[in-house]
Amino acid sequence: MKIGVLAAQGAFAEHIAVLQKLQVEALPVRLPAELKGLDGLVIPGGESTTICGLLEDYGLTDVLRAKIIEGLPVMGTCAGLIVLSKTITSDRKAVPLGVMNITVRRNAFGRQLESFETDVVIPAIGKKPFPAVFIRAPLIESVSGRTEVLARLPDGRIIAAREGKILVTSFHPELTDDLRFHRFFLDIVAGEK
Repeated sequence: MKIGVLAAQGAFAEHIAVLQKLQVEALPVRLPAELKGLDGLVIPGGESTTICGLLEDYGLTDVLRAKIIEGLPVMGTCAGLIVLSKTITSDRKAVPLGVMNITVRRNAFGRQLESFETDVVIPAIGKKPFPAVFIRAPLIESVSGRTEVLARLPDGRIIAAREGKILVTSFHPELTDDLRFHRFFLDIVAGEK
């Protein structure tokens, strides 16, 4: 299995390290040609407006959108969630790929100082709570179509969702020692989930 990690900006090195722990070939992706032969792609956290701009600058936007629509499995974490969304309510500068039926709000939990970690229940990956790390995190305000909510905070706010082969989180699973969320994505890539 070969998984690309968008390496335009953000926490791509951490995702590559987690995938390597899971004994998967993980490659940085910066150019359209580097998408060839991939079984899946991770779009990491970072700054969503910057990532969207770099996708356009490097000619990745249309190619990546087409590959996802054709069925390339993709996981987006934090800013990656924003990049994959149909609608962003709090930012008119970023132009998302528009491939997932979710509406999101950037920095929904506040500034850097309001970053936090909490255990969340994600039934799709098991009964044991997952240590979710939120850093200037977005929030999924609504889902539509075939999108399935995978996790919520205790107050009901949506923090993880899946639509077919697209998997997104508000939090950073790559910043924990818990590999279950990445393993879940690899199961989707392998067609096992």
